[in-house]
Amino acid sequence: METIINYFSTISSTHRALILAGGITLFWLIETATPFIKFNYNKWQHARINIFFTVTTIIVNFALAFFLLKTANWTTEAQFGILNWLPSINSWLFAIIGLLLLDLIGAYLVHLVEHKVKFLWRFHLIHHTDTWIDTTSANRHHPGESVVRFIFTILAILIVGAPMWMVFLYQTLSVVATQFNHANIILPKRLDVVLSYFIVSPDMHKVHHHYVLPYTDSNYGNIFSVWDRIFGTFTTLDRDKLIYGVDTHMQPHEHNKLTNLLRLPFQPNKKIKKI
Repeated sequence: METIINYFSTISSTHRALILAGGITLFWLIETATPFIKFNYNKWQHARINIFFTVTTIIVNFALAFFLLKTANWTTEAQFGILNWLPSINSWLFAIIGLLLLDLIGAYLVHLVEHKVKFLWRFHLIHHTDTWIDTTSANRHHPGESVVRFIFTILAILIVGAPMWMVFLYQTLSVVATQFNHANIILPKRLDVVLSYFIVSPDMHKVHHHYVLPYTDSNYGNIFSVWDRIFGTFTTLDRDKLIYGVDTHMQPHEHNKLTNLLRLPFQPNKKIKKI
């Protein structure tokens, strides 16, 4: 554990960028070789849009990184937050508890709130409009949503009392996990089910991208699946019934045009159907 702590205490921006790029490349190659769904789309054109949003997410996080660092350092110095109030425990258990709590507040909770608060849904909608879910879809977030998620990350660090090395570790695991569960790949059904008891598996997350309610409002997990199971937001859907996107924005000019996606949060709401 000490080696991991030391590495993520000093991890460079270059290493973090290489992990992000390496994950996309790995899952891109796998899904190209053995795709779960053979989409009739221009994979490179689709990737350009999603990578644009990935870059804007990086820019937002880089611009606000000062606040992240200051918050994490303050919690450590002031001994503030859940982790700092725990009795002395094994370093592995300490890390697992911290990662679980960061996932709960900084990922599951913000995701749930974005679905329930209409104003925030306007920004998160961009992620759901994608009708060709693949590994590049993982960071398809409007810049406005990136700011919202950053605020919740700060909140999570404060409540959890997470040191900076743990924040970097969580963000690294999060990047790889989201690239994995968005990738256009398929695992053996039994393996996927077993994985879904511990982490968000591809089948589990793809249900969240089904185009109609109530499936869109389920399976909010990011890395760990436990929160969906505890809070009753876990659901399943047969693979052959999956249709990606949002029923209100199924036309290509709505979900596959960058200028429209950037304007989407400021357009009139469309009524969402339920089944």
